[in-house]
Amino acid sequence: MPDHESTIATYREQEEALVFMGFDQAAAWSLGSRIAEKALAAGHCVVVDIRRPGFVLFTAALPGSTPDQAVWAAKKAAVVLRLEKSSALAAAQFEAMDFDPSSIGWLSKEEYALTPGSFPIRVQGVGVVAAVSVSGLSSEGDHALIVDTLREWLAIPDAGALG
Repeated sequence: MPDHESTIATYREQEEALVFMGFDQAAAWSLGSRIAEKALAAGHCVVVDIRRPGFVLFTAALPGSTPDQAVWAAKKAAVVLRLEKSSALAAAQFEAMDFDPSSIGWLSKEEYALTPGSFPIRVQGVGVVAAVSVSGLSSEGDHALIVDTLREWLAIPDAGALG
């Protein structure tokens, strides 16, 4: 049985630590490019996606990725943009409650993917302005690639590392 409290606390710590001072289209391009470069160097066949509601800021489909991964990235991002928390945190919280929100018509599986792999771009004093998503690794691997890159980007050591 997973330790939900510990996992949820770790995801919350990540979100509290990984906050931007500002974020614009140039930052989206730079961050998305950095994630894509790391994925390419590691030989990962992923889709990288950064979006705000109704507007894609960055997307990259790396060699070997598929259209399905782009769909998954968008569904994970929909969770972040709707709930203003990482898709990993949302999934862990619902799992801890043993609750599937789609069972009552909320967060339909056609539009949302409650699985790790999308993270909020939160700007200090503003809130969530975008979502950064990766699809193509395990869900936990997608989440880790984002968080590790954000740590480097924001120069924050070990922001709530999952152990």
